[in-house]
Amino acid sequence: MDEKRTVKTSKMLSRVLRHDPGSVGVTLDAAGWVAIDTLLAALGRHGRPLTRAELDHVVATNNKRRFAYSEDGRSIRASQGHTVEVDLGLPAAVPPEVLFHGTADRNLRYILAEGLRPMARQDVHLSADTETAVKVGSRHGRPVVLEVDAAAMAAAGHEFRVSANGVWLTDAVPVQYLRRTD
Repeated sequence: MDEKRTVKTSKMLSRVLRHDPGSVGVTLDAAGWVAIDTLLAALGRHGRPLTRAELDHVVATNNKRRFAYSEDGRSIRASQGHTVEVDLGLPAAVPPEVLFHGTADRNLRYILAEGLRPMARQDVHLSADTETAVKVGSRHGRPVVLEVDAAAMAAAGHEFRVSANGVWLTDAVPVQYLRRTD
């Protein structure tokens, strides 16, 4: 599978597995899983044929590790980022002292007034390093990186979870725990 098709397929799978499973006629279970055979058949019926080998390639080469296979290898789900209601079943985890959030500069005034909210997603996404935060922020404009005092949040009772691909998740980040890094 060439790189262009791999990226296109990854984006399509993200849309289906995170936001709109009904677009290809599949239903995610409560934890966000769908049987791979069901997914592949549905994609084929909707003009998006994909083989298991191609799916394996997309999952294995996605630099953000957006997708995860079940332990038995028969189901797939997005690792995080859902706008449809799912319970990933991620246990609470102790975060590092500091986490980071990348955004576009045009969002900064709102964030510094209201804090970080999940918006259409189920969770706020945070990264453990500034490089990832810069990449995330760059997708939507001039990037700004915010430092999150995760240790203080955790001490105040805020819960954190970490997804299979290392993205830190929390319900919201109140403004008092945010600081611009530059």
